[in-house]
Amino acid sequence: MKKNKGVVTLIVTVLVMAALGFVSIFGIGTEKAGSAAGIKQGLDLAGGVSITYQVVGDENPSTEDMDDTIYKLQQRVQGYSTEAQVYKEGTDRINIEIPGVSDANSILEDLGRPGALYFIAQTDAQGNQNYSYTGTGATGYSLNKTIEELQADGSIVLEGTDVEAADGGSGSDSLGNSQFVVDLIFTSAGATKFADATTKAFANNQSIGIYYDGDFISVPNVEAALTDGRAQITGMGTFEQAERLASQIRIGGLKLELEELRSNVVGAQLGEEAVRTSLLAALIGLVIIALFMLVVYRIPGLASVLALIIYTCLIVICLNIFELTLTLPGIAGIILSIGMAVDANVIIFARIREEITAGKTVRNAIDTGFQKALSAIVDGNVTTLIAALVLGIKGSGTVKGFAYTLGLGIVLSMFTALFVTRQILRAFFAVGLKDVKYYGTNKEKRTVNFLAKKNIFFACSIAVIVLGFVFMGINGATTGKVLNYSLDFVGGTSTNVTFNEDMDLAAIDANVVPVFTDVTGDGAVQVQKVAGSNEVIFKTRELNLSEREQLNSALVEKFGVNEELITAETISSTISSEMKNDAIIAVIIATVCMLIYIWFRFKDVRFAASSVAALVHDVLVVLAFYAVAKVSVGSTFIACMLTIVGYSINATIVIFDRIRENLGSMLKKDSLDELVNRSISQTLSRSIFTSLTTFIMVAALYVLGVTSIKEFALPLMVGIVCGTYSSVCITGALWYVLRTKIKKA
Repeated sequence: MKKNKGVVTLIVTVLVMAALGFVSIFGIGTEKAGSAAGIKQGLDLAGGVSITYQVVGDENPSTEDMDDTIYKLQQRVQGYSTEAQVYKEGTDRINIEIPGVSDANSILEDLGRPGALYFIAQTDAQGNQNYSYTGTGATGYSLNKTIEELQADGSIVLEGTDVEAADGGSGSDSLGNSQFVVDLIFTSAGATKFADATTKAFANNQSIGIYYDGDFISVPNVEAALTDGRAQITGMGTFEQAERLASQIRIGGLKLELEELRSNVVGAQLGEEAVRTSLLAALIGLVIIALFMLVVYRIPGLASVLALIIYTCLIVICLNIFELTLTLPGIAGIILSIGMAVDANVIIFARIREEITAGKTVRNAIDTGFQKALSAIVDGNVTTLIAALVLGIKGSGTVKGFAYTLGLGIVLSMFTALFVTRQILRAFFAVGLKDVKYYGTNKEKRTVNFLAKKNIFFACSIAVIVLGFVFMGINGATTGKVLNYSLDFVGGTSTNVTFNEDMDLAAIDANVVPVFTDVTGDGAVQVQKVAGSNEVIFKTRELNLSEREQLNSALVEKFGVNEELITAETISSTISSEMKNDAIIAVIIATVCMLIYIWFRFKDVRFAASSVAALVHDVLVVLAFYAVAKVSVGSTFIACMLTIVGYSINATIVIFDRIRENLGSMLKKDSLDELVNRSISQTLSRSIFTSLTTFIMVAALYVLGVTSIKEFALPLMVGIVCGTYSSVCITGALWYVLRTKIKKA
């Protein structure tokens, strides 16, 4: 790059930074598009709409039917936000909480009333018309019989519960013209029923009407006998019409019929103080990281700081553009991606210094450093991106939200590290910053004999993991729970209190929450304000009758509330068993996919096996910490574990990449153990520096955050330390053992 081009590059960089900074802070236009203020926030950060439905016609619905309905509603409301929550209240009510919205009526209108849905044959067995065209209503059809009569004579060929999936989309007709459609997939039982129904309807040139909530919503003609369990409804005028019809079919596929009981707009669970301290912590963390990079890496460090500023602005803008909902788990994904962005720069700069130390010119060292760092950066990011994609597709709730922010962060971090940093660094060189002192050299590194202590490392890891299981056993025997599960996992009691005056969250946290803590003996209390009223919702562990009475008396005595305006209901966990299963399946699939990728890239299954073993090791150690320290296990627990998985695999890849490189140039005089020790020693500074920068980000959150954020940050800090330990002390040694004991596969 010539000097004039370097000057232009730096000027463009400054202008881009200024433009991105302006957009991320102030936004564009009256709606402030792209600004941080426009990012959707979850219930924990910003509040949203709370809707309560009650089962119609059955005061004691079965647990199975309630669980099935809750799970299907969870899938439905994720269209509004991946962080939406659905849980049971009492025995026959279901609560839906959707973050980032403030108009309950519009949500109710769009969501629709979850009611019964039927597929009705055009004629009965005797040829009598079941419905006829009247020219009124959405489709212009009306029933000629009651639903009960249609059920009795077999004219209802399917019900909503026979539909497994319904999605709006676009397709092409027989002439290749684009059209909007609804694709249906039926259950195995529904597929058989639908095959019989469409065979008869096609033979008689008839239709099958879809009847929902008192009206026909579609009456499609049957153009063929459909026997494969799938169908497509055509003729939609717009995508919105197709998606609305699909939504009605999905919501009508619930096992239970529901009616709206109440709806409220609720405030943030954490409050403005939590948001403010989190932003301050992030800012302080970024400043410390910037200073660290400048001191350690000089001119390359300055290039990385400028790229990191661009990265941070891009994250803010993209969260806004893609309408991703930001919650505490989402913040975890961003923290991990920032750590990986810094990590990529550390790998590159370490390589540049190695090349300068080897005698290359600064210019050649820059190009060669980026080239040699590429494989480690790509492999590390791709393995984590694989996990993010799988979790985004297969996961639900907080898992999906975490995956989206992590995936976005990975893509942007690779772009800024491999392109932006490189261009800025080359521009600095072009304008005259060419002296070696601006880039640094490596002192001669002593090879540490890590393998000599491998048995000690293995023994320590096993001891910590065993200790965790011992404490889980003790916890289970004394409390009935192996971990300190919060109400997100086990449910609890929701207490609604109407105070005599309006109190902000800070006042509630300072004055009211301690009353609940004294009664429950548990600091895990979730608070939500109901907008436009003095009503506050407190969610705690499950309270027995005596505790409820004690709590009511304390609230009346200390705040003078009317006891008749205190209501309490048992609520289920917001993380259903289906969501847990989805998360477990997603993690297993992601792990297998990462194993296959590493196996493919390193041409040796022992690299993959060692990586996964280190990953499992880190998860079990952090799990042991949860058990020993009795840290609350809530919705952020899943995000914490997933963050550790991503961090662990990325740290391991860097060391394995150096082992792979050294194997390719291995001299005959080198023994395998010397090669492994040298590879770990060569990447030791990277392992320490990257862990330190990521640790700083999380530590700032811990120091400045509110209680719930501290409970989220503390295990993450343990995971970062553990990930560093395992990548340096465990993975290389484990690969060496497998290499010497097991033949290559």
